Amino acid sequence: MAATRRFDWNDLRYFLTVARMEKLTSAARRLKTDHATVSRRVAALERALNATLFERSPHGYALTLQGEQLLKFAETIETQAVAAENEISNANYSLSGTVRIGAPDGFGSYYLAPRVGKLLKAHADLDLQLVAMPRIFSLSKREADLAIGLAPPPQGRLFARRLTDYQLGLFATRRYLARHPAIQELDDLRRHTFIGYIDDLIFSPELDYLPEIVGGLQPQLKSSNLIAQLRATLADGGLCVLPYFMACEHPELVAVLQRDVVLTRSFWMIVHSDMRALARVETVMDFISKEVQGTRRLFMPLDLPAESPRGAGALVEPAP
Repeated sequence: MAATRRFDWNDLRYFLTVARMEKLTSAARRLKTDHATVSRRVAALERALNATLFERSPHGYALTLQGEQLLKFAETIETQAVAAENEISNANYSLSGTVRIGAPDGFGSYYLAPRVGKLLKAHADLDLQLVAMPRIFSLSKREADLAIGLAPPPQGRLFARRLTDYQLGLFATRRYLARHPAIQELDDLRRHTFIGYIDDLIFSPELDYLPEIVGGLQPQLKSSNLIAQLRATLADGGLCVLPYFMACEHPELVAVLQRDVVLTRSFWMIVHSDMRALARVETVMDFISKEVQGTRRLFMPLDLPAESPRGAGALVEPAP
């Protein structure tokens, strides 16, 4: 009973954020406070529970066994708190607030960023945060409210909808092609410079393109960032696999061996089940979906049959 009286439910917010971010400074930024406050609240929770919740090290905070046990309860409480807020305050019907969108750098910067202004004009009280980075976003850690991914999530309380298939080709500038040996067939590619991803920084296997074109091809210029690859290609740096929705904005780019080199991938829209019912999140999801469907020709310009085993708009329901 004494421990119950000392227990502050609000300390669970600090615990959850540290557990997800694994660093005090990162957790403090997320909570919009200072690291000393976060440390004090976590320590207070440990005293109240008479338990060590984290192993501290110079590398960060790792959950102990007791911390892992508490995490399950804390996430359940968080889920119920969100549901209660939505139900009681009608927050699920409000179009005010912030929605953070996590997206791959190409889709986020080239496709989504120029279009979201229309959504903000329609909903003046809505704030958007667009995190366009080459990475997989963890919705369970609340790194984003809504994510665009290259594959459906393997597990977790997540809802996923396939947004669209998209095609990629092999591109180079006219200047590069004029200055280098002609490319008539796939074997000719071995005599050319390639631009691509850094092998150990490929964040999704869907981005490992070159083995599908010709075995043994190795980029001489590598970057983890697709926009950096594009800029290097535009500077006559070599050949690069690029999505058509990006390449089409640059008339100086030419599709090389267009009939032989056509890759098809998919974008998935993923949201945590707890957030799916929020009106602001649902509105953003609907906006992105309608924009993509209305501009499908940008993503599938060659009008080839989709190679994905699922049809467009297929849904993946939350795992049990």
